[in-house]
Amino acid sequence: MKDRLVQIIKTEDKKNPYTDDRLAEMLDTRRDAVTALRNELSIPDSRERRKPYLVEAIREIISKNPEISNRQLTKIIKDRGFNVSKYLISQIALQIKEKIFDLNLVMSHNEPLEHLNLKSNFNLKNTLKYPSELLAFSRIIGFDGSLKSQIQQAKAAILYPPHGLHTLILGPTGVGKSNLAEAMYDYALEIKAISETAPFIIFNCADYAENPQLLLSQLFGHVKGAYTGAAVLKKGLVEKADGGILFLDEVHRLPPEGQELLYFLMDKGKFRRMGETETERTANILIIAATTEDIESSLLLTFRRRIPMIIELPSLSVRPLDERYHIIKAFFNKEADRIGVKIKIIQEALRALLMYSCPGNIGQLRSDIQVACARGFLNCISSQREYIEVGLSDLPVHVQKGLLKIQERNPEVEYFIKEDLMTKPNQSETNIEPEPKEDLYTLPREIYGYIEERYHELELQDLTQDEINKLIGEELEIKFQQLIKRVETSHPTLAKQDLAEIVGQNIVDITEKATKIAEKRIGGIDKHLFYCLAIHLSATFERIQQGKPIVNPHLDKVMKKYKLEYNVAKEMVKHIELLSGYKIPQDEIGFIAMYLRTITSPSDEKRGRVGVLVLSHGRVAQGMAEVANRLLGVNHAVSIEMSLDEKPESALQRTIEVVYKINEGKGVLILVDMGSLITFGEIITKKTGIPTKTVGRVDTVMVLEAVRRAIVPDTNLNEIVNSIDKDKIVLGRFVPSETSRDKKVIITLCITGEGTAIKIKRLIEKMLPNIKEKAEIIPMGVAGDEDISTKMNNIRKQYTVSAVIGSIDPKDNLVPFISVEEIIDGNAIERLKSIVYMESPSQMLKNGDVIKIPFAKVIHEELIMVRPDYCNKNEVLDGLAELLIKGGFAKEKFLLDVYKREIMEPTLLKEKFAIPHGNPQNVIKPAIAIAILNNSIIWSEENEVENVFMMALKEDSTDILNNFYKLIKTPNLSEKLKKSRNPQEVKSIISEILISCH
Repeated sequence: MKDRLVQIIKTEDKKNPYTDDRLAEMLDTRRDAVTALRNELSIPDSRERRKPYLVEAIREIISKNPEISNRQLTKIIKDRGFNVSKYLISQIALQIKEKIFDLNLVMSHNEPLEHLNLKSNFNLKNTLKYPSELLAFSRIIGFDGSLKSQIQQAKAAILYPPHGLHTLILGPTGVGKSNLAEAMYDYALEIKAISETAPFIIFNCADYAENPQLLLSQLFGHVKGAYTGAAVLKKGLVEKADGGILFLDEVHRLPPEGQELLYFLMDKGKFRRMGETETERTANILIIAATTEDIESSLLLTFRRRIPMIIELPSLSVRPLDERYHIIKAFFNKEADRIGVKIKIIQEALRALLMYSCPGNIGQLRSDIQVACARGFLNCISSQREYIEVGLSDLPVHVQKGLLKIQERNPEVEYFIKEDLMTKPNQSETNIEPEPKEDLYTLPREIYGYIEERYHELELQDLTQDEINKLIGEELEIKFQQLIKRVETSHPTLAKQDLAEIVGQNIVDITEKATKIAEKRIGGIDKHLFYCLAIHLSATFERIQQGKPIVNPHLDKVMKKYKLEYNVAKEMVKHIELLSGYKIPQDEIGFIAMYLRTITSPSDEKRGRVGVLVLSHGRVAQGMAEVANRLLGVNHAVSIEMSLDEKPESALQRTIEVVYKINEGKGVLILVDMGSLITFGEIITKKTGIPTKTVGRVDTVMVLEAVRRAIVPDTNLNEIVNSIDKDKIVLGRFVPSETSRDKKVIITLCITGEGTAIKIKRLIEKMLPNIKEKAEIIPMGVAGDEDISTKMNNIRKQYTVSAVIGSIDPKDNLVPFISVEEIIDGNAIERLKSIVYMESPSQMLKNGDVIKIPFAKVIHEELIMVRPDYCNKNEVLDGLAELLIKGGFAKEKFLLDVYKREIMEPTLLKEKFAIPHGNPQNVIKPAIAIAILNNSIIWSEENEVENVFMMALKEDSTDILNNFYKLIKTPNLSEKLKKSRNPQEVKSIISEILISCH
């Protein structure tokens, strides 16, 4: 395969190299396998392979015409065959035109810079050999916007002679400090300020903050016997970073002694290993440090004085909304790239991500998006869809709550919420850069591309041609309205001469004559028709020249229902054909008729819609209806609230009157909370003849979904009901087939039962479709009467067990273990392939001793809550995870793990116990957080829990689990725990039970 890959890349179009996605198709393998193979062969990605050719082409054009505009430059580059964005071209052109970078940048100093020995003979032009290829910082969203001054400071820090300026990056958690440090390193490589082999060493001072000796040993190394446990000589990170950059995250956790040593290193370039008294060592390193704390109180003055460059990054809340949108889009692109599946983000979810308060900044935003993608991914597997769909209900609850608290919608948000967002694998290389808002030229291409993409999606769903045409046609009408609005808001004063630069004067002249025909036949024509039609004709002619088919799935409806507009469009097309010399297809006549219809009758979209009525006991319905209307920018949902003392007959009469008012000929959807209201629909239909459908147990998300679908043209009542009241998918129980002992078996293991283990099995089968030919996958739940070891031994009597995949490592000396997280992230697929094809699974085992931790040591009083004020599952999960994270038992990412596990399968045990848990990789030290609830809460569907044990365990915690299962088998345990008054009593009850078990 290596030879084939090399051969394909050798013969590819250098202007448009194959992406990893395309290479995977050509080689008939997975995209991540191609990426790994390409990295192994040191072959750059498609963007890097294209870069030298693109840069040289732009350089050549600019050398001949230095005053060329970006628009003209883009056209020439695209005419030469490069398929790249206008934004990328403009950035490279800017760097070529600048030729030299300005060192007179804003810097923060704590003292004069004379001690840095500025060399008068420093020649920046010689250092920047290829200034046009400097793209390290352009990958940071906002580099030319809200972060422009910070990027200038970062450039100055790297450029400053002779070896750069030590830098301190400030900002709250999650603003991108680590990302900026890495970009500074990439920039240093690009301008040849450091060698190609120069290291970039990352060290988080918080990891060893509780052990200062170990922390200093990690940094500076030690000699044998320097302290207890220092059995051998060890090099430190300072030595490993020699000649490169050392990034110290959370530097405020560095003890004063360590700050002094770093000060000496920065001042003299010298250091000693721990335990050395005479030998002095040298290291030439650039230090970049980061902190969330106030440096005046957390860092020594002597240390601060040796860091002349201070860069402060802003929080996400103060950055422009367009940057937040592109950050969100970039994260979804990366998730699509990582998972290898397209992701569709529903408008309401996108709006929520744009508007909610995100105190954890970009880091939290990424985590919330990963939670949503994890939910969507598992739903995608169970529903057999070809793409992941992320809706409002897939977002973490704090994102949803934050959206619902917004009192006034930011009008700017609606610029980005024109439609659902679709991201695809392998776009993360090229689509992180924000696309210019003024690019009108994309409008018709968007229509054509949308039709082609939707056709492909709907064909995969086995829909008939009529069904596909109907769906796309309905969506196209909305899309036309959105495109017109985009022109209205973004280009209200676009001059015709500007338009001529985009499409050419000939098309502008043709469009003027065509629109005059429309004015004579229809009357007053909105000025935006001219701009839209000109752009559309340009793309139409281009497609005709290229021989690409033009399909309008809405043609039949346009011809039948929009007869006036269609006839006018036919007359316009006759003149267009005469003036242009092109034969215009009938499908294109339909598009022009749709433009006419959209411009002249924008209110038509409101006719013939399904009415939505929200009914509730007490003051509930009005709030849900208002939220849905406000978030969707409509006034469609209507509410009726029945007071607790009102008679049903009175409420029914009010409901009948409202149904008469809101019925537009397609019936009314009635969403009710409970009780007698559920019967209203049937009674109203009998009395009025108006079709109604009633759905119970309404919530805000359901109202949002109902209104969203109701305002779509041609949607009917049954379709809406089916979409919001789908049957639950029930997982079956897997029974292993009869097989010989020689057949390989993979066990999927979950500590909460077989449900999640079955989902893990399906996930593996989806990622490795041919695995069934080589191995059988057996799901296994641990929560039962037998411990893990016993179950494993019983399976081994019948099968050859090749691997265990799950949330807990059974520590079987003969079987390798792979965590669920590794499978979901795609990191373990190649390893799993190797295991399946190897003869001896023991070849894949990890080395190392198992450290057994007694169960009592993971129970801490500060992690126990007795009768906390929690009302729902998410509040419990957030509260317990916060205890573990603040207590130093788990990392910030642990909460994301917990949500991922709950999405796969609720972590329920019998007798109203729940044991949510996260990835062992994000556990710092084993612990169990406990909540003894005052009242039971819904955990999943009809299941309730009273006691929650959140497990933060390492992979070698089998003994702890076995003890825990002994604990919950204790008769009347729930009643005993419920009687406890404080954490001390809870711990005492657990201790007594464990003693009696032994």
